[in-house]
Amino acid sequence: MQGLVIKSTGSWYQVHAENGIDYDCRIKGKFRIQGIQTTNPIAVGDQVDFELEPNSDNGVINKLHDRKNYIIRKSINLSKQAQIIAANMDQAFLVVTLASPRTSLGFIDRFLATAEAYSIPAVLIFNKLDLFNEDGLAILDDYKSIYENIGYPCYTVSALEGTNIPQIEGLLKDKTTLFSGHSGVGKSSLINVLLPGRSIKTGEISEASDKGQHTTTFAEMHTLPFGGYLIDTPGIRELGIFDIRPEELGHYFREMRALLNQCKFNNCRHVNEPGCAVIKAVENGEIEISRYESYLSIYNGNETRA
Repeated sequence: MQGLVIKSTGSWYQVHAENGIDYDCRIKGKFRIQGIQTTNPIAVGDQVDFELEPNSDNGVINKLHDRKNYIIRKSINLSKQAQIIAANMDQAFLVVTLASPRTSLGFIDRFLATAEAYSIPAVLIFNKLDLFNEDGLAILDDYKSIYENIGYPCYTVSALEGTNIPQIEGLLKDKTTLFSGHSGVGKSSLINVLLPGRSIKTGEISEASDKGQHTTTFAEMHTLPFGGYLIDTPGIRELGIFDIRPEELGHYFREMRALLNQCKFNNCRHVNEPGCAVIKAVENGEIEISRYESYLSIYNGNETRA
């Protein structure tokens, strides 16, 4: 039988079969030795083939279909540990907040670079609009302008008050969308508004788990009442970039990508080289300094692990 993986709990996967029934499935051992350098060879969003075990309602996954795309998270402290968060999505939404808690620009930029690397359109959702006074709204506009100017759609919502929720529903309709964000940004509250009648509890990856033997992010796919699928992932404290070589990083910053062929040297790192078009653009205010600082942070971190 063929089906869609809608939930992962580590060693077991819930598969929604073509007959409309959900089956708990495990994987054959060979999936773990096929050169897939991740802790989970199967992810939510994957299309798989499986067969039922004798005298059981449980299944065994024996084939993984080709993926349209996928997105990977890397452990901050375990350089060789990485995990596929989800596969076969149309877009990825990052829910962010400017306070209670504050989502750092560096975290946003890491998420966007990862989405660019895996060819997944990204959208920023600024939540907790109900907390902003007039000065706060001005700061919010400044943050939005950083990303809108380089082509990332930005939306403002209040999950608590239901502000602009129909706008988000329109973006989600008939698409498969990954939802991600820091723990505490109100992602689960927003999802509960989008999935009335369900109570979504979103877990958190703690600092301790990042230091453990296995870093896990258990995702789950939900059917949206107005059409489409929403992939929920637990809140994460940090996002490690995986499988992006330092010399390729500039291609995943949109505003830098357009300038790369204008640098004096073909192998320009955009760090301190003379004749660097990227550095010149930063000095001229054409590239936001926060974005360039994120680039340097990711570059230096990835260079040490290359």
